[in-house]
Formats: sequence, structure tokens, C-alpha cells
Amino acid sequence: MKPSFAVVGCGRVGSALGRHLAGAGYRPAGFSSRRPESARDAAMLAGAPDKWFAEPWDAARTADILLITTPDGVIAETCREIAEKGGIRNGAVVLHCSGMLPSTILAAAADGGAWIGSMHPLQSFAARQHPDNPFAGIMAAVEGDAAAVEVARMMATDLGSTPFVIQTGGKTLYHAAAVAASNYLVTLMAVAVELMAASGAPRQDAFRILKPLVMGTLGNIETLGAADALTGPIARGDLDTVAAHIAAIGNLSPDMLKFYKQMGRATVPLARSKGTLSETAARRLLEMLA
Repeated sequence: MKPSFAVVGCGRVGSALGRHLAGAGYRPAGFSSRRPESARDAAMLAGAPDKWFAEPWDAARTADILLITTPDGVIAETCREIAEKGGIRNGAVVLHCSGMLPSTILAAAADGGAWIGSMHPLQSFAARQHPDNPFAGIMAAVEGDAAAVEVARMMATDLGSTPFVIQTGGKTLYHAAAVAASNYLVTLMAVAVELMAASGAPRQDAFRILKPLVMGTLGNIETLGAADALTGPIARGDLDTVAAHIAAIGNLSPDMLKFYKQMGRATVPLARSKGTLSETAARRLLEMLA
């Protein structure tokens, strides 16, 4: 029999976890949220309409696993309050789902005899309700006490995710990696779309034009690694092409030129590690991109 679970904080992530954990055979013990109607809706989604509570410690009291899915800024406070009210069982597992914060912010639960950890689904939850399982096929980072890590790994697997373990002290760097891969990719593509539109291509088609190139590059990175997947003028030391880019982008937008130069400077050592860029060409490129 699967363990019981409680969710405190019934926003997009908490509601999705409740629904799909229940679907995977975990037993709903309680749901609570700042807005009672959110807790009620989450309980309904999980097939346990009578399991919502006004107070978080009442929702958590009988649970084997407590998931705190509140906003990051109140996770520690929520955990402390639940612990002080006797809402965490001795030997229970307490997890939060923040991508940024380490499990150590759940110290109040640990002091009361619980195992603490975090499980972060590496996914964007833009919609409150997903018609399909948003956890299926994604990665999930877990860290914390050994017992909590094992429970988090089991839960992630049962949700259809692939868990991987990180160091508790590395949580901020993990989050920075996710931001660079997701948020900054959006910024990079926004710049690429602007440059494509400035070339005379229809703006509405700019992303569609670039998408096959982007997807092919991602495939090459997956197969070859970042350095060996690198192509283009910096990789081959084509100074004239880089100079032409600098001139054309400078006429279009000083801000875009700063961005292009910064990305170029970061690309030079990658090209050097690939072995296709000479030291002399690298030095010249860095001067041009300064």
C-alpha cells in the first residue's frame, strides 16, 4: 500500500501533485491552502472531496508524507507553524518543491523527528490544470536526508518522472542552471527573432524559420556535447564575419550589440576547448568583442 500524503499550498504545483499522486495510488490525507476554495478544489481533483482543511496542521497531522508547496518565501514559516501545532508525525517525510531553496529550511520538521528533503519537478507549470500528466517524462531534482531522498525518488518515479540527486549545498546552482536553460533561452530566441525580422523576413514567420536550426543544435548538444556541437564563425575563427555582424547589429540596436558581444565572448573559450580556434584568432576575437 502506498503511503498517505498531505499538500499544504494548493496552487498549480500542489494541485497537480495531489491529483497525480492520488492517481498513482498514494492516499490523500489532507489539503490546505491560504484560500480555502483552493484546498477544496485540490481535494476534489484528488478524488478526496472531504479531505480539505482550514488549518495546515490539521491537513498534515496523519500524513506519512507532507508536501509544502507554498510560495518560496513562506515555506520555512509554514513548516515551523505546522510543527509547533503538532501537525507533523514522528518519522514522517516532509518535502518542499522549491527549485531554489535547500531542504534545510525545513529544520523545524527535522527537530520534531521528521525526515526532510526537497523534490523539484523540472517543468514549467503555466496552467492550473493540465489535461495530461505534467510530470510524465520530465526530470525531478531531489536532495535532503537519505530517507527523504528515497521517498522523493519513489514519488517522482511513480509520477512518471526521472529523479536525480543533487547536493543540498548545490541547490542554488541547480536553479541557476534551470534559469539559464529555460528563461535565458527565451531571451536568446527573442533576440534571434528580432534579428531575423530585421533581415526582411516576415516577423510572424521568424521563429518558424529558426526552429529547425534550434532543434538540430539541441540534438547535436545531446549527442556530441556542447563544445563539439559548436559551429559558426567563432568556432572557425572567421574574423571578417564577426566584424560584419558587429557592424550590422550596431547600426540596428546598441543593446543587441552588447548582447551579441557578451555571448560571443562566452563562446570563445568553448571554441578553444573544441580545438578549432587558434590562440591568435581567439585573442583577436576577444578584442573585437570587448
